[in-house]
Amino acid sequence: MDIKLLQKQIGQRITELRKMKGLSQEDLAKSVKISRPSLAQIELGNRGVNVFELQQLSLVLSFSMDDFMSKNFSVSQDIEGKAEARSAKTDERISVPTLQISKFKNVLLYILERCAGKPNVGETVLYKLLYFSDFNYYELYEEHLTGAKYRKLPYGPVPQKLDTIIGQMMEKGMIQRIKTEYFDKMQTRYIPLVKADLTELKASEKEVIDKVIEQMSDWSASAISSYSHKDMPWLASKEGEEINYELAFYREAPFSVRNYEDEIEEQ
Repeated sequence: MDIKLLQKQIGQRITELRKMKGLSQEDLAKSVKISRPSLAQIELGNRGVNVFELQQLSLVLSFSMDDFMSKNFSVSQDIEGKAEARSAKTDERISVPTLQISKFKNVLLYILERCAGKPNVGETVLYKLLYFSDFNYYELYEEHLTGAKYRKLPYGPVPQKLDTIIGQMMEKGMIQRIKTEYFDKMQTRYIPLVKADLTELKASEKEVIDKVIEQMSDWSASAISSYSHKDMPWLASKEGEEINYELAFYREAPFSVRNYEDEIEEQ
């Protein structure tokens, strides 16, 4: 059997067992004393597992090593009688994003306020600032910021239902849409007419948004689009389909917003 295929199967089995246990990658990595990026690479099938690591994983995830390495291993068989309880825990951790419309509107307003006067911040840049705010927050806290769902489209990730929300905000006099010429191209921009309600944002949420703005708000539309196309959630998604927030946990530098300095293991 091809070693890459074997690694991929091992990674898939570890992922399934971890989720059935209701554990995050962070939880499991700490339990087996490896870094979370290493665990992410194992689950993707890009990194092998040594005997010591496999023993540790078997203790934490409660599987028999003989059964685990067999051709006919089944996660459902290994956890017979416990699947329902573990599945419930998994559902609690891997939450389905639910759009918080008021929160989304205030995040949008806050970004527009912070970027007021920046001629490069048209629709393309705005969409990416929203995307990175949402996915960076989820990677850090395993909670949704706005709960917006993003779809993989040719020019980058785009929030779903955005046109409807923009329309509502324009009708209520919260923002104004304008067309401007920028480098010989027509650009759609939005001007905030009211201030964001910052009581809607937790300090941790505002901090993540501020960091995204500081890092990327001066980038051109082509630069930020190119950057988003190298991000793991984008790369691992199919054209036209929804981008899964869980893919943020498979990021590596420079996209990952976690600080792994204290977790780096000796290879």
